[in-house]
Amino acid sequence: MSEEEKLLKEAKKLSWEDRLLHKNWKVRNEANIDLASLCDSITDPKDSRLREIAPFFKKMVADSNAPVQEKALDALVAFLKAADADAGRYAKEVCDAVVAKCLTGRPKTVEKAQAVFMLWVELEAVDVFLDSMEKAIKNKVAKAVVPAIDVLFQALSEFGAKVVPPKRILKMLPGLFDHQDQNVRASSKGLTLELCRWIGKDPVKSILFEKMRDTMKKELEAELVNVMGTAKPSRKIRSEQDREPEHEAVSEAAGPGPVEESVADTPQEIDEYELVDPVDILTPLEKSGFWDGVKATKWSERKEAVAELTKLASTKKIAPGDFTEVCRTLKKLVTDVNMAVAVEAIQAIGNLARGLRNHFSGSSRFLLPIILEKLKEKKPALTESLTQTLQAMHKAGCLNLVDIVEDVKIGAKNKVPLVRSLTLNWVTFCIETSNKAVVLKVHKDYVPICMECLNDGTPDVRDAAFSALTAVAKSVGMRPLERSLEKLDDVRKKKLSEMITGSGNDVSGGTSSAAVQNSGGGVSSTEFSEGLFVRKSAASMLSGKRLVSAAPANKKGVSVKSGNNKKVDGTGRLETAKLTEPPEDTEPAEMNLEEIESRLGSLIQADIISKLKSALWKERLEAISSLKQQVEGLQDIDQSVEIFIRLLCAIPGWNEKNVQVQQQVIEVVTYLASSATKFPKKCVVLCLLGISERVADIKTRVHAMKCLTTFSEAVGPGFVFERLYKIMKEHKNPKVLSEGLVWMVSAVEDFGVSHLKLKDLIDFCKDTGLQSSAAATRNATIKVLGALHKFIGPDIKGFLTDVKPALLSALDAEYEKNPYEGTSAAPKKTVRASESTSLSVGGLDSLPHEDISGKITPTLLKSLESPDWKVRLESIETVNKILEEANKRIQPSGTGELFGALRGRLYDSNKNLVMASLTTIGCVASALGPAVEKASKGILLDILKCLGDNKKHMRESTLSTLDAWNAAVHFDKMVPYITSALTDTKLGVEGRKDLLDWSSRQLSGLIEFSDAVHLLKPAATAMMDKSLDVRKAAEGCIGEILRVSGPEIIDKNLKDIQGPALTLILERVKPYGSFQDSIESSKGVSIGLASKTNTKVAKSTSNGVTKHGNRTVTSRAIPTKGLKPETVLSVQDIAVQSQALLNIKDSNKEEREERMGVRKVKFEEPRIEQIQDLENDMMKYLREDLHRRLLSTDFKKQVDGLEMLQKVLPSIGKEIIEVLDILLRWFVLQFCKSNTTCLLKVLEFLPELFDSLKREAYALTESEAAIFLPCLIEKVGHNIEKVREKMRDLTKQIVQMYSATKSYPYILEGLRSKNNRTRIECVDLVGFLIDHHGAEISGHLKSLQIVASLTAERDGEIRKAALNTLATGYKILGEDIWRYVGKLTDAQKSMLDDRFKWKVREMEKRREGRPGEARAALRRSIRENGPDVAEQSGEVSQSVSGSIFARKNYGQPDLNMERHLMPHVLVGVNGPTNWNEALDIISFGSPEQSVEGMKVVCHELTQATNDPEGSLMDELVKDADRLVSCLANKVAKTFDFSFTGAPSRSCKYVLNTLVQAFQNKRLAHAVKENTLDNLITELLLWLLDERVPHMDDGSQLLKALNVLMLKILDNADRTSSFVVLINLLRPLDPSRWPSPAANETFAARNQKFSDLVVKCLIKLTKVLQSTIYDVDLDCILQSIHVYLQEMGMEEIRRRAGADDKPLRMVKTVLHELVKLRGAAIKGHLSLVPIDMKPQPIILAYIDLNLETLAAARMLTSTGPGQTHWGDSGANNLAPATNSADAQLKQELAAIFKKIGDKQTCTIGLYELYRITQLYPKVDIFAQLQNASEAFRTYIRDGLAQMEKNAAAGRTPSSLPISTPPPASLTLSSPEFAPLSPVHTNSVNDSNSLSAKSEPTNLNLPPSCIEDNRAGNAINTRVLAPENAGADQRNERFISGVTSGTLDAIRERMKTMQLAAAAENIDYGTRPLMSVNDSLNLGLSTKTRPLDHLGMENPAQGGVLPMDEKALSGLQARMERLKGGALDPL
Repeated sequence: MSEEEKLLKEAKKLSWEDRLLHKNWKVRNEANIDLASLCDSITDPKDSRLREIAPFFKKMVADSNAPVQEKALDALVAFLKAADADAGRYAKEVCDAVVAKCLTGRPKTVEKAQAVFMLWVELEAVDVFLDSMEKAIKNKVAKAVVPAIDVLFQALSEFGAKVVPPKRILKMLPGLFDHQDQNVRASSKGLTLELCRWIGKDPVKSILFEKMRDTMKKELEAELVNVMGTAKPSRKIRSEQDREPEHEAVSEAAGPGPVEESVADTPQEIDEYELVDPVDILTPLEKSGFWDGVKATKWSERKEAVAELTKLASTKKIAPGDFTEVCRTLKKLVTDVNMAVAVEAIQAIGNLARGLRNHFSGSSRFLLPIILEKLKEKKPALTESLTQTLQAMHKAGCLNLVDIVEDVKIGAKNKVPLVRSLTLNWVTFCIETSNKAVVLKVHKDYVPICMECLNDGTPDVRDAAFSALTAVAKSVGMRPLERSLEKLDDVRKKKLSEMITGSGNDVSGGTSSAAVQNSGGGVSSTEFSEGLFVRKSAASMLSGKRLVSAAPANKKGVSVKSGNNKKVDGTGRLETAKLTEPPEDTEPAEMNLEEIESRLGSLIQADIISKLKSALWKERLEAISSLKQQVEGLQDIDQSVEIFIRLLCAIPGWNEKNVQVQQQVIEVVTYLASSATKFPKKCVVLCLLGISERVADIKTRVHAMKCLTTFSEAVGPGFVFERLYKIMKEHKNPKVLSEGLVWMVSAVEDFGVSHLKLKDLIDFCKDTGLQSSAAATRNATIKVLGALHKFIGPDIKGFLTDVKPALLSALDAEYEKNPYEGTSAAPKKTVRASESTSLSVGGLDSLPHEDISGKITPTLLKSLESPDWKVRLESIETVNKILEEANKRIQPSGTGELFGALRGRLYDSNKNLVMASLTTIGCVASALGPAVEKASKGILLDILKCLGDNKKHMRESTLSTLDAWNAAVHFDKMVPYITSALTDTKLGVEGRKDLLDWSSRQLSGLIEFSDAVHLLKPAATAMMDKSLDVRKAAEGCIGEILRVSGPEIIDKNLKDIQGPALTLILERVKPYGSFQDSIESSKGVSIGLASKTNTKVAKSTSNGVTKHGNRTVTSRAIPTKGLKPETVLSVQDIAVQSQALLNIKDSNKEEREERMGVRKVKFEEPRIEQIQDLENDMMKYLREDLHRRLLSTDFKKQVDGLEMLQKVLPSIGKEIIEVLDILLRWFVLQFCKSNTTCLLKVLEFLPELFDSLKREAYALTESEAAIFLPCLIEKVGHNIEKVREKMRDLTKQIVQMYSATKSYPYILEGLRSKNNRTRIECVDLVGFLIDHHGAEISGHLKSLQIVASLTAERDGEIRKAALNTLATGYKILGEDIWRYVGKLTDAQKSMLDDRFKWKVREMEKRREGRPGEARAALRRSIRENGPDVAEQSGEVSQSVSGSIFARKNYGQPDLNMERHLMPHVLVGVNGPTNWNEALDIISFGSPEQSVEGMKVVCHELTQATNDPEGSLMDELVKDADRLVSCLANKVAKTFDFSFTGAPSRSCKYVLNTLVQAFQNKRLAHAVKENTLDNLITELLLWLLDERVPHMDDGSQLLKALNVLMLKILDNADRTSSFVVLINLLRPLDPSRWPSPAANETFAARNQKFSDLVVKCLIKLTKVLQSTIYDVDLDCILQSIHVYLQEMGMEEIRRRAGADDKPLRMVKTVLHELVKLRGAAIKGHLSLVPIDMKPQPIILAYIDLNLETLAAARMLTSTGPGQTHWGDSGANNLAPATNSADAQLKQELAAIFKKIGDKQTCTIGLYELYRITQLYPKVDIFAQLQNASEAFRTYIRDGLAQMEKNAAAGRTPSSLPISTPPPASLTLSSPEFAPLSPVHTNSVNDSNSLSAKSEPTNLNLPPSCIEDNRAGNAINTRVLAPENAGADQRNERFISGVTSGTLDAIRERMKTMQLAAAAENIDYGTRPLMSVNDSLNLGLSTKTRPLDHLGMENPAQGGVLPMDEKALSGLQARMERLKGGALDPL
């Protein structure tokens, strides 16, 4: 026996204390083993031996020897199992020792220590356990903290919250959230999730979340989604185990007992109130100044004080204290006069009740009466806060039903009905929330109160009483109510019974379901432990390690009807046990090498293992190679996979230095992973760190990446990725991260994203990859995200918004490389393991939707209702922030309350908040997706109501929200709401228009949508709206509805449609239905209507709708019985035979052409609406039998119709011209159809038709050519040769009669066709044109580039045709052709050379001369002999000399047909030779040809401008209007031509020519108003056209357009400019626009157009002060009058509110005119009907402006002679007041200023002379004391001269003063232009004004005489015509007529009539001629044109010449009066 054995033997004799504390560890070890055996043998917990050994454990567990310590823990476990709760006295010291010594030991030691803690909890030493844990989690060693958290987790998980109080755990957790060790943080998160299972998510969130960092909050939010159901304890404490034997729990399903047991076992819901610590609020309340604040006189200070209390009291639990004084104060504040203070006080009471609970009961009873009394207030905010506070007081337990009886009795008898009803409602709430015992106790008190209230006179009170009685019955049954019910009448009894019965059903249903749930929940602890995996660590709760929880599984098993409770219970559990397999253990346990070797056994040879351990690398390499061979040779490898992997991880291990060995190891691991049927995840975990390090090494990278891919195939990439995140993140080698990411790229591409948790991957990339300082890592991360983009699309961008901009741009570039492929992006590899499906998280839609319900807190919802707008705005911004944090992808939970709160904000008084709310709602809708429909609770209707706002911004916000909503849900879900909104009268005009337009846009994107028919009725109603905009919008919407709904659905919904909508629908629905069938089925009805084809009245019948004129009879009409269709047809044909085949009586061809709009050169298939228009036109203008045949769907009938036309064609040549456009449209339709027979007949008829037109000398119009030619050219490449030949011949025929120049662009467009045959034919046609019409298309030769480019085509036929055409060109042009073919490759040039040589040979054979000779000869002959030779040779046909182009008659054809019969103007090769020819070619030539004409015009203009005599300019002025008219018409054509691909040369020329024309003022003034209107409109439209900037030199063209507009405004006649621009402020006709609307409505385009017009008017108005006398004010005022009258007063008011720019501009112009002319403006109303009723709107505006300006002293002096003081008959000044003196001084000062100016000195002297005559006592020289003596002498002499002139009867205009005033003696006096003289006695009006002339315009005279336009200053003065002597020259005044009134105007008009009737006025001899020859203002009887009159003898007429502009208005009115144009007043 050895010493050791002896020692052990001796030690056994010692006492337990000596043995357990022996110095020899082996003795201690033996003692521990023996102690464990002893404890296992003890069965009685009261055994004395247990008390004896208990004190030793404190030291035993702290043993320094680890094996001894383990055995000590075994002994302790055995002791605790044997002991009972009495052992708890030793718990503290033992637990402290275990915490100190055992939690940092070996894993087994830690595991046993945890078991010890669990046993102490079982022995009810919970407090001691928790105290120990509090110490353990504070350990500095993180290794010790994790086991402590895990044991807390296990205790809570197994024993439940009833045993382990969560309150203590909640206090421990916040300190762990910020722990530096991530394992601690992970465990703390797991423990938090477990707490959520026991006490609910909300309490945990409210207590813990505010103490967490944002990142942890996000992580926990994501994990909380997975926490479902309620938890159940699986382990009982010892005392419960003793009471309840285990076997009884197993048989719980037998009998009624289990339900009760399960109910008892169900964990009670933990009240959050119990979990939180109380907070003292009295101290901070004292410090906040509450007591001073509540006594303040300002309500805002009182409110702030109470708000502070409300905020403090909002804490969950308030520490009890003395709140008596606080409640007294609150009682006073509840009755505060300010409602805001009262509401705040009531809310404070509610918060105190919730926080204090039963501690607030006394105060609640004290406050209750005043709160109930306050219920009388009707304010909703107050009522709501009162109700919530009352409910809170009861719910918190402050009040119960017993306490409130007396108060309720008083409240029920209150005189205010609202108090009575709300009190009873509160009682109902209290009864419903009280338990049965309380209600039984008090029902006798409450039932009589309610019975009495049933007889109340107010319905609300009665209903509240019924509800209270129902609540009583629901709680305690019907028995307490039986006696009371007997007293009720039958009606009340019945109602009460129904309410009770209804609620009873609900109650029973609810209890049954609860029973089912409870029965399902009753699962025994035994079953729980058997069927489910028991979690050991808190971290296992996190996703990836999370396991399926018990609660949901149990629920699933029981979700059946309640009738089968017992049966379901058993089977449900059985199925659950089968389905819920224990998940795979992913955490590998430790295993040493010896154990591995022993388990390997005979699988491999022993020497391999020994060699693997060798220090020599060659031996290791040999061993690993052998191992690889043996492994590959094994048959059943599945059982040995794990042990092989463990071997390789141990030896040679992942630290192997030799690369070859490393590679072999990886290959073996790869083979094992790929060969095993089921590769364990443990093995992946064992290898992953080593493999990831090998990936970082370039030598082993390929092998390692292949291994990782194999792992992914085996266990799924999701698991591999999750494990790699942590390794890559924490590894010190940055290569591990960057190369790992590179592998991830390939993994994503191989496996797709269906197995990945995308949120985790994106977060890893964002937080780790993109944040790395290494560029390689960032680049790899970007590639990963790019690969993800390929599978999940742009949604990924929402998760990366907070990334740096530089990285974002790099990401965008990567996204472009990996475009979204969606479902087409199929993964290349698949995952073998079936378990991987558990990781599959939703495929492509795996981007998570976050649950934001926790963030939508009651505080946030309450803030949204805050009375402070800033708080409300902050709350809306908070919601936006929540959405951003959730990456705009949220779950619907919690959004219901949010939508409810946001709905309230849509009615906010602050409009900015409403717009912010709309934006937020749109964001929520986008984030929710389709789920928004259910979650939104009908908020869409409230959104639509916002369209009723008159603010444009509000409506735009609403439409943006609707767009977001439509993107989230389909349009069909929105239709019912839109229908309801459109019928709402409050929506308003703009709202209805916007909603209809928006609906049209949505429908336009759909192909078929039957639900659209629901919008038909509201849209039809809108068609009858007063507003034109609404009607237009409705019309557009109906068109879209018809398109997407289909005719059958429309036909069923026409019953309620009336008015214009019905007409529109019937017209438009035809193309969709079988038009012919409807006609054929109704022939019997329509026979009697045949003779009424021209009637245009639609009548509605009972069976259907018949529209005469359109001949539409619906299929509902009764068919004729007994008659075959053929018979009926012949009868009908006979009935119409007597009528003309074509009805051209009402034909309006121009109108149809305008309706067709702008035509393009490129062919487009006819649209449905175009076909519909064609049918309408054909029915209108073709005889019924003809149009019926042509519109038939049967091609045979169409052929018959063509034969009818063919027969009569020679006799209807002229008539057919009027309907030619209609026929051409029908031919286009036939070309687009596939019937060959009909097409051949059309091609047979068309040549005959064009021959007929040629006989009539008719040329196609541009519009007709644009209808037919694009289609003919596109279809010329038909696949049938016969058809192709006919089309080719037809094209050549049209070219001959239409014009080669105009046809050429259409043929060029054919070269761009997608049809090869069409391109070949068009190339041949180009050759034909060059050969036969070379001179005509000489301007288009650059287009040969297109032909030349076709020589590079693959198709040999195209190349051949192109070469032939170019050879033809070579024949005509010679070597010049190389200038036109553009850049060619060497191969192309070679081909062309060969072909040209061949052409030369051919020409020599035929003796045609050399290439280009003919052209050169023609040029020479033209140069030598003039154009006659060319005409004779047939190359040029020039017939311009006829009367058709006579200048004066230009553009005014006498006959309707003449416009079509103008011959072509073809110009010689050398271009136009003179001005007339140039104008003709500009008018009729192609854009390229017209350039030559413009060159001539520019040359002529330059010469005329430089001509010193001006005779050339005089000639050009006569043609100025014609020139500008031609150029204006050419603008659109040149731009359209450029859009076809031609260069912009012609555009530049036309604009340059116009600029040159308008640079000359005389030319510009000669342009007529109509021409100016056309030109300005055209220029402004092209300025707005979006296509112009994209043209060649687009920016230059825009600049030229701007310059031209400025020149027009500067130099054109300003009156015409004003009139034109004011007229253009009206909405523009849509057909005027050069291009169709792209993405904007016509309203939006018109808005832009109006803005441009307004800018032009602003420019004109700015200089009005200096040009006021250059304009005809009468015409301008007339145009303003017409504009205002057309708009109407109501529309003006509406637009004024909307700040309408056009209206504002018109008002500005009028204001400026009134400001400049003062009261004299009323003298210019000769063209305004001032006597109309009601009075013209312009008069009111003039009066208003006069008053306003007079008040502001801003009226401009109205001119000389218009004095404003005294009575005109007085010779002396009246006793002057200060104001009269001041006014006189002001007037004299103005006159002296005029005298000082050389241009106005004469007028000034005359005015001064008149003042001396009117007021002889005024001393004018008193005002000149400071003036020089020379100036005073000048004035004296001047006055003397004026007196002489007055005596001689001369006016100041005839007296240009010979000597200028001293100030300007050196300047020459102004010259006067020669004008027609007017006799002085025609109108002797001495009101004379001088106009201020522009300083730069010195060659134009100032106006020296004020004419009758200017109005009268004081009174109208008229000399009797028979007395013109000097003695009668004193002014005579008509009494009773004051200056500036309408009566004054009428008197002046009478005077003018008298003057016009005087015999001595001879207007006939010298009429005034307009400078621009556009107006002939002389009398029609004696007109003699005066082109250029000299004034050698100016005195012969009695008047020296005066400025024509000053007289033009007067003269025009005189002529109108004399001609009878104006009625005498």
